[in-house]
Amino acid sequence: MSQAGEYQIVTEKQRRLPDEETIASIRARYPVEAEHDAVYSRKMRRRHGPGYQGVTLDLLVEGSKALIESEVGGAVSIENARWLSGGASKLQVLFELVWRGENGAGERRDTMVLRMEPAASVTESSRNREFEVLRAVEGIIPAPKPYWVDADAKYLPYPAMIYDFVTGAAKPSYDSGKVSGLGQNFGPELRTKLAPDFVRMLAALHTIDVSSLDGLEHFERPEVGSNASVIRQVNAYRRVWEEDRVEEEPLLEVVYRWLVQNAPPLDHVSIVHGDYRSGNFLFDEDAGRITAWLDWEGATLGDRHQDLTYAGMPSFSHFAEDDSTLLASGMMSEPDLYAAYEKASGLPVDPARLAYYQIFNRYLLCVLTLAASARASRIGGTHQDVLVNYVVGVGYVGLADLHEAFLEEVR
Repeated sequence: MSQAGEYQIVTEKQRRLPDEETIASIRARYPVEAEHDAVYSRKMRRRHGPGYQGVTLDLLVEGSKALIESEVGGAVSIENARWLSGGASKLQVLFELVWRGENGAGERRDTMVLRMEPAASVTESSRNREFEVLRAVEGIIPAPKPYWVDADAKYLPYPAMIYDFVTGAAKPSYDSGKVSGLGQNFGPELRTKLAPDFVRMLAALHTIDVSSLDGLEHFERPEVGSNASVIRQVNAYRRVWEEDRVEEEPLLEVVYRWLVQNAPPLDHVSIVHGDYRSGNFLFDEDAGRITAWLDWEGATLGDRHQDLTYAGMPSFSHFAEDDSTLLASGMMSEPDLYAAYEKASGLPVDPARLAYYQIFNRYLLCVLTLAASARASRIGGTHQDVLVNYVVGVGYVGLADLHEAFLEEVR
């Protein structure tokens, strides 16, 4: 590892096959939460192993069965296993579980989903955290009920979890060609029905009393009045950029420093979904209601403005029928979203924090697309190389958007 001024230069070879010195150096420069540190360090060490290798349904059924039986203490059977499509980051298998239930009362059949990491992902994340946050929101936000987690890949090829199957559609039947919720158009009738759920559920999530929650042991608890947790989040994405990027983009270093220097102290600690947008909820098209929120892998304890601004990122928005009103996640304009959210949550929406997280989220998206996704594709680490490459292309649009938004903010 060479020195250049205040920087330590990490070469492509060191990123591709990092030694322990390289890993330790990056860890020291960008301190993050302990669980993020464990996940990112594991990611780097995994690069010395094989890339993505196809796994069979039989292998995953066998691993799932072993995991469940170890947890329930009895025999179970898995039937009708099949691949579940959707999403860009995880392998998913749908199956029927025949077992005696959590209390052992009697034989029953439940539909379950296995959610497992590939060798590399557009979002390297913790199954422990995803499992814990799903437990935390049970009964408050509609979401899959988590049952078992194999965080250390003891039973399955990679870390995984099992939760119940939830019903609903991710796209309306008349606009089903969109990828991963990007620019999803629900149409005026359906969005009028879904938008109140969209706001009400976000408000419910952000007003959960975090201080009274047990079970979030893989999350570090932020303090109101401190910006330390915000800086740890910024460092997490800076670390991903350092570990994964395949090209240089000096703007990201400038923005990183601005984000650290201007990190606002928390005024309230919320559970932040981290990916609250179109494409990450299921809905009943006929009833016009949201049935479940998915993809909790980016959840954190932090500032509600992160979710509020993320929902309105340009990638997830489109113009209404008047060709002038930009709809956040296809739901409503950002001013209308903020006003409805304040009314539903009782929490204020702070323009200064909105401005900060507008930049934060654009930085985050650039890192995940131009670094994490590009690296996962380059090393052949995922089962979705075509989709991941598409995501990388979207990243350059995001980079231009970050440049424009950042200049507007600092002028």
